[in-house]
Amino acid sequence: MCHRLLGLIGVVMAVFATPAISLAQYAESSSIPGRPEIIAPLPTGKPDENGFWGALQVLVGSQSFALGKQDIAVRGLIDSGGLLTGQPGTYIGNGQVALRSEDFGRRSYQPGYQFSLGYKFDNGLSVYGKWGQLVRTKYSTGASGPSPAFFTARTDLADTFLLSPVFNFNPLYSGPDIKTVFDLGLNNPVGNFNGIWNGAIQMDIQFEQGFTQGEIGARVPMFETDFSRVYGFAGGRHAWFFERFYWRTVATDIDGNSLPQDVAIYTNTLSQRMYGPFLGCGHEIYLGKRLAIGLDLSAAGLVDLSKQRVKYKLGDESTSTKRKRLDYEIVPNINLDLNWMWYPIEGVQLQAGYSFQSYFGTRYMKEPVAFNFGALDPATPLRGYRYVSLFSFGVGFFF
Repeated sequence: MCHRLLGLIGVVMAVFATPAISLAQYAESSSIPGRPEIIAPLPTGKPDENGFWGALQVLVGSQSFALGKQDIAVRGLIDSGGLLTGQPGTYIGNGQVALRSEDFGRRSYQPGYQFSLGYKFDNGLSVYGKWGQLVRTKYSTGASGPSPAFFTARTDLADTFLLSPVFNFNPLYSGPDIKTVFDLGLNNPVGNFNGIWNGAIQMDIQFEQGFTQGEIGARVPMFETDFSRVYGFAGGRHAWFFERFYWRTVATDIDGNSLPQDVAIYTNTLSQRMYGPFLGCGHEIYLGKRLAIGLDLSAAGLVDLSKQRVKYKLGDESTSTKRKRLDYEIVPNINLDLNWMWYPIEGVQLQAGYSFQSYFGTRYMKEPVAFNFGALDPATPLRGYRYVSLFSFGVGFFF
């Protein structure tokens, strides 16, 4: 599946911001004897003339799953008061891992859009701007205490509860005084299983990913014949990776009821906005039948403004604790775009493309959960490599 994702990640980004133009593409429609000229009932112009142009594309893409592997919960609970075992902090259970950050299953592709607008001058210079984004994708999973695998549990039913090692929390996060019916000989003493995460019945996690990009630049012709052209382009580039990890824990009282203050919600948001200059070159070849193909290669040096926000709160939002952090890094970026262009009528261009984008040295959630309530600092080290793979399909107009 990983290989299929890598293959699919490249083809979308497409039709680079300025639609390809070749004089030879229109020779077939009007200059060849015996072939009638195509007259389009649209207010469009010829692509080899100066004027405005625009393009709208549909994207389908995927990106690196930037989430590390971390155990979130095990089955069992802690005798926090020592009233059952005689030793405070004694673990009761089989130690089976119930929830991991890698339990989200197969990855999915993300739909999106991209639009471009530019102006071409008489000397062939084109200036343009483009903006696009992928719709944010959410992956979800969870674990239920009363439903262990094959319904196998200890005779004391300790394995029908969930436990996470959250510590340093204040008393407002203690949860119900008496947890759901549980008997180890002392009739579930009041307050003995302290903490919403100690003896919980339900835990749900979610991971959300999004990607946005934009460019402002200029394209300059360098060498051109009737069937081929080489050009250079440069400008400013923006890329934004957005990721959020969400974790919800529910504890119930002896009657199986849960109040909003018996619910703990944890979020870890990592937003990386990158800005910087880029430089590239490209080559287009006219294939005949009004069809052309182009290849663009560009490189950029981006400044990454990496913002992280980590937060615990109760379900009734009566109290919370949070931490913010801002880091700066330099992220090298290389983009490879392969584009196909077809001109069915004058001034109209149908587009299809594939783009593979590489980013080096971005941050990722190696350990999404900070279990130390009093010092929220989950691990987000630098990752050597991250990719975005895009397929694009759209239409461009010359005015």
